[in-house]
Amino acid sequence: MPDEADPPYDLAGCLARVRRHDQQAARELVDHLYPLVIRIVRSHLPRRVAEEDLTQEVFLKMFTRLAQYQGAVPFSHWVSRIAVTTCIDHLRAQKRRPEFRWADLSENEAQVLDAVITNENDVAANDAMAAHELVHKLVGQLKPDDQLVIRLLDLEQKTIAEIAGMTGWNQSLVKVRAFRARRKLQKLFQELKRKEHS
Repeated sequence: MPDEADPPYDLAGCLARVRRHDQQAARELVDHLYPLVIRIVRSHLPRRVAEEDLTQEVFLKMFTRLAQYQGAVPFSHWVSRIAVTTCIDHLRAQKRRPEFRWADLSENEAQVLDAVITNENDVAANDAMAAHELVHKLVGQLKPDDQLVIRLLDLEQKTIAEIAGMTGWNQSLVKVRAFRARRKLQKLFQELKRKEHS
């Protein structure tokens, strides 16, 4: 008997079974969405929060709010928004991270950080990834919404439209937030340099 290709995932059917409290369907739904959710959690993970704990929290919220899903947007977008919001809530709940000093950075880190912060154009993906941990130190001092827009736009190279879809903000708001967040980041950056040279 020839091998048959796997049929496409029946999300609508699975959701219908989950709404009837089918535990097997719930496990299938989690398995199907896990790669999407863990990717979002890892890219927005607040410090000192275990990624698996945060992922479980996202799925718990998804199941408790399932009755609210009306199908106006793709289910994966709806779940993405829950994941992003959960991460923002954790960032807000955390106390402000301790300051760090310019002297804490290596010469290469300082150059990469300077390039990321001062460049208004898109940063090359490899430079952005190289700067990821470094920029986290400085970005961590911004408000959660500002952190989010900088991470998505500059570090993950998402488009304005993609960010709008993930956050629920309109595209104009994403642009305004990105502009203001970069200005705040530049200000923090300049203060850091000034403190080091004073």
